[in-house]
Amino acid sequence: MTQQVSPALDRPFDSRVAGLVNGMIGVIIFSGSLPATRLAVTGFDPFFLTFARGTIAGILSLALLLAFREKRPSAADLVSLAVIALGVVVGFPLLTAIALQHVTSAHSIVFIGLLPLATAIFGVMRGGERPKPVFWVFSALGSVLVAGFAVSQGLTASPLGDSLMLAAVIACGLGYAEGARLSKRLGGWQVICWALTISLPVMAVGMVFAWPQNLAEVAAPAWGGLIYVSLFSMLIGFIFWYRGLAQGGTASVGQLQLLQPFFGLALAATLLGETVTPLMLVATVGVIGCVAAARRFAR
Repeated sequence: MTQQVSPALDRPFDSRVAGLVNGMIGVIIFSGSLPATRLAVTGFDPFFLTFARGTIAGILSLALLLAFREKRPSAADLVSLAVIALGVVVGFPLLTAIALQHVTSAHSIVFIGLLPLATAIFGVMRGGERPKPVFWVFSALGSVLVAGFAVSQGLTASPLGDSLMLAAVIACGLGYAEGARLSKRLGGWQVICWALTISLPVMAVGMVFAWPQNLAEVAAPAWGGLIYVSLFSMLIGFIFWYRGLAQGGTASVGQLQLLQPFFGLALAATLLGETVTPLMLVATVGVIGCVAAARRFAR
């Protein structure tokens, strides 16, 4: 009887390392997304914010595709691109923007710890990956550590905000997994650029209808948040992230997302002068251990 080899094990060692490097860059970029969104919604309506970031990133994506004369995706790829667009261009940005009107960015980080599980589950469903059972144990343990750390900080729950964040994680996990699958055929940056480009007409029309009446009164921090989520969260981060998922495997590289909350807290400590507690360091070490173990059993 012929033994089946998992997709992750089939990948060369250099490809797995490159996948981890690209994935880590993407995670670092994404770590600033929720704080930036929190700043942006202080001056912009969540719907305008979602449409505006999609429009800005869509225009840049179209320019990149034209500049490099990229081949158009096939008709069969359009369904996958639509799924990606619904997940990461519309779903996650809109749901998190609304949620962050009800909860703090620190509270929302609890749910980002669940994103690797969502990504891995959809990777299994859509990408044919088959991680070992122990993989799920360490994935769940890592997510529990992230949630436990955030809850230990005395966060105030909001049922509506929590429900929106949970829906956002599901939408994002589907978009990540679908993007990783399609990246193997179209390329990492091409996938997110095509998803943004096909979304551009809808996003542009939505931006016009949601246009705020008093743009001149919007404070600089909100503008900074809009610029960050439009350029980095919506486009640049995905270029690295999708390439990493395609190179190293969705289930394996996806575990790096467990580190995202702690990168966000580290940025807060560096830029905002917030205190890094011993508990944060202990939790970080535990999460890193879970990531390493989950990666091992993802093959």
